[in-house]
Amino acid sequence: MSNQAKSEQSAGHDVKVGKRLMGYLRPELRTFIAAVLAMAVVAASEGVIPKVVNDLLDKGFGGEYAGKLWHVPALLTGVALIRGVAQFASGYLLSLISNRVLLKMRMQMFERMLHAPAQFYHRNTAASLINAVIFEVNQVLSILTSVFITLVRDSLTVVALLIYLFYTNWRLTLIVAVILPVIGYLMSKINRRLRRLNRDHQTLTNSAAYVVEEAVGGFKVVKLHGGEAYETRRFGNMAERLKNYSMRMAVAGGLNQPVTAFLAALALSVIITIAMVQAQGNQTTIGGFTGFVMAMLLLISPLKHLTDINQPLTRGLTAAEMIFRLIDEPVEPQDGGVRIERAKGDLVFERVGFRYGEGTRPALEGIDIRVPAGEVVALVGPSGSGKTTLVNLVPRFFDPTDGRIMLDGHAIGDIALRELRNQIAFVSQDVVLFNDTVAANVAYGAGSEDEIDMARVERALQAAHLTDVVKNLPDGVKTNIGDNGMKLSGGQRQRLAIARAIYKDAPILILDEATSALDSESERQVQAALEALMVGRTTLVIAHRLSTIENADRIVVLDHGRVAEQGTHEELLAANGLYAGLHRIQFATH
Repeated sequence: MSNQAKSEQSAGHDVKVGKRLMGYLRPELRTFIAAVLAMAVVAASEGVIPKVVNDLLDKGFGGEYAGKLWHVPALLTGVALIRGVAQFASGYLLSLISNRVLLKMRMQMFERMLHAPAQFYHRNTAASLINAVIFEVNQVLSILTSVFITLVRDSLTVVALLIYLFYTNWRLTLIVAVILPVIGYLMSKINRRLRRLNRDHQTLTNSAAYVVEEAVGGFKVVKLHGGEAYETRRFGNMAERLKNYSMRMAVAGGLNQPVTAFLAALALSVIITIAMVQAQGNQTTIGGFTGFVMAMLLLISPLKHLTDINQPLTRGLTAAEMIFRLIDEPVEPQDGGVRIERAKGDLVFERVGFRYGEGTRPALEGIDIRVPAGEVVALVGPSGSGKTTLVNLVPRFFDPTDGRIMLDGHAIGDIALRELRNQIAFVSQDVVLFNDTVAANVAYGAGSEDEIDMARVERALQAAHLTDVVKNLPDGVKTNIGDNGMKLSGGQRQRLAIARAIYKDAPILILDEATSALDSESERQVQAALEALMVGRTTLVIAHRLSTIENADRIVVLDHGRVAEQGTHEELLAANGLYAGLHRIQFATH
C-alpha cells in the first residue's frame, strides 16, 4: 500500500473515530451550545482592545475623546469582566460535559470487560486493561476539554480578529490570509508522523506496565532468586524504548511552534513594509496601523494553540481507538431458550473436544463421561492432561469445539448463561477474594449489603470451620479482609472460599484442589465440611493428592486430553494402569 493510500486510510479512520466521539456529545447538545456561546463572547472581546487602542491614538490626544477619557478604562474594565465570566462558564460547562462522557465511557468499558468471554482475558493482560479503563480514557478527556476549548474558542477568536483586520485594512489582511493555508499544510504533514508514533508509544506503554505488574505480583520470587538485576534490566530496556519514542514525538510535535513563529515573523515583516508604503501615501494612520499590528499579534497566540492541537488530538484519537476496541468486544451469549430454577445435576459429556486455537494440539479429545445427579467424580492425571480445561467447560468459560455437554437432558448452550452458572459453585486452588468484608466475600454476588442473609453467612462460616477465626477479627463478619484476603492466613483464605461455595448452595460443585493450601488440622476440618456439603450434589473434584479422593464414587483418569481409565479407587488399583502408577509414585515418598 502506498504512503498516500495509507494516509488517506488513516484520515478516514480518524474521521470515523471523531464521529463516534461526537455521538457521545449529542445528549449534551444544549450544554455544549451554551459553552460555545460563552466562548463566542470571549472571542468577540478580543477585537475590542485593538479598536480601543486605534481610537485612542487617533482621537484621544487632543481629539474627539478630549474630556471623555474615562470611557476607555470603563470600557476595558467592563470587557475584562464579561470576558472573565464567559471564560469561566465555557470551561465549567465543557468540563461538565467531558466528565459525563468520561463516566459513560468508563462504565461501558468496565461492563463490556466483565461480560467478555474467557478468551478475552487470555488475549489481554491485566496491565493493558487497567491502562485502558483508568488511564487511556483520560486522553479522551483531553479531547473533550482542552482540545474542544482550543478548537472552538481559538477558532472563533481567529475569525473575530480576521473580521476586524479586514475591516481595518483589507490589503494587509490578505497577507495574513495567504499564510494560514501554508501553516495548515505543514501541520498536516507533521500530524501524520505523530499519529504513527503515538500508536507505537501506546503499545510500548502497555508492555512496560506489564513488566511492572509481573515484578510487583511476583516480588517474593524476585527477592528469593535475586532477580532484581534481571527485572531492572527488563524494565530499563522498555523505559529506554519509551524514552526514544517520546523524544521522536517531541521532535515531531516541537516543529509546530518554531514553524508557526517563523511564518508569523515573515508575515509581520511583509506587513510592516506594506504599511510603511501605505503611510507614505496617507492610506493609513498611526492608530490604524498600531491597532492592526496589535490585532495581528493577538492572532498569533490562538493560531499557535490551533497548530499545537495536533499532538494532544492525535494522542486522544489513538486512545479513543483503544477504548472503542474494548467497548466493541463481543460479549458472552447471555440468553438461551431453556430456563432452570434448580438443576438436578445430571451431567453428560458426549464426545467432547476442545482446542485453545486453530491449528493447536487438542486440549481435550473424545471425552465421554456420565456424572449422575449427586455423584462425586474425581478427575486425576498428570499435569497438562486436561483436568482444568474439562471443568472450565461446565460453566461455559469456554465452549467445546467438538461434541456437547448436557445438564438434565439439555445442552448447556441452550440454557440461559446466568441460570446455568447459578447451578454451579466453584472452589479453586487459586483463591480469589475481594477487598471487602468477610460477609460480602461469603455472600459474593449479593446486590447490596442489605441483601446478604447474615444467618446463612454464619452457617457457611461454621461449616467451613471459620467461626472462631471470624469472632477474633476486630469487626467480626464486617471486618475488611484487605487485597485478596491479605489479612488472613493461606488456610483461612481457602476456607473462606469454601464458605462462599457453601453459602451459594448450588446443586453442582467444582473443587479444584480445594484443600491444597491447608495445614493438616485445617484439612481434616474442611474435608469433613466438604464431604457433608457434597451429599446430594453433583461434584467434580480435581485432585493431585490422591489420598483426598479415595472415597469418590468414581475416579476418571485423564492423559493427554483423553480418558485413560475410570472406576473406583480399588478397581483402578487392581487394574494396575496409569492411576496405580501415580498412586505408587505419591505414596513411595511417604
